[in-house]
Amino acid sequence: MKRLLTTALVAITLISTSSVFAQSNLKFAHINGQELVMVMPERDTAEMKLQAYGQDLSEQIEELHVEYNNKVQNFVQRRETLTPAIRDAREKELTELQQRIQEFEGTAQQDYQRMQGEVMRPLMDKADKAIKAVAEREGFIYVFDTSTGGVVYFSKASTDILPLVKKELGIVK
Repeated sequence: MKRLLTTALVAITLISTSSVFAQSNLKFAHINGQELVMVMPERDTAEMKLQAYGQDLSEQIEELHVEYNNKVQNFVQRRETLTPAIRDAREKELTELQQRIQEFEGTAQQDYQRMQGEVMRPLMDKADKAIKAVAEREGFIYVFDTSTGGVVYFSKASTDILPLVKKELGIVK
């Protein structure tokens, strides 16, 4: 029985020692993901595409506002000469147009956000792939993104892999 207890204690000690040893070899890294995406050459093309889409939506919204303002101005100028039935119909038409404009603005904002996701997804995927390649090659078990705000502290023992990932992507900046 003593021998079994001694063997168990030795085994536990060895497991604990190897666990501490293994933990001391853990490699952690961090990267500012936003900074990486900002220096990617594809970002400029994506940004231009997104700006053009946003400009198109803005122009459509502006056209609707011009149409609404013209109708309001026309209504105000002619209001006193209109019959009550026509006046009520025009007021209803203006209210409906205003509601359509508000709905279109909401839809346009959702469309813009959807387009932003579509345009930025390939960049994010490329960045993630490069980060994973560097992490695997360099033996890091965790890579924290400091741009997300989730990392409160990282020590100097954590490696900033931004230069390595830039190199992986062929970015020389």
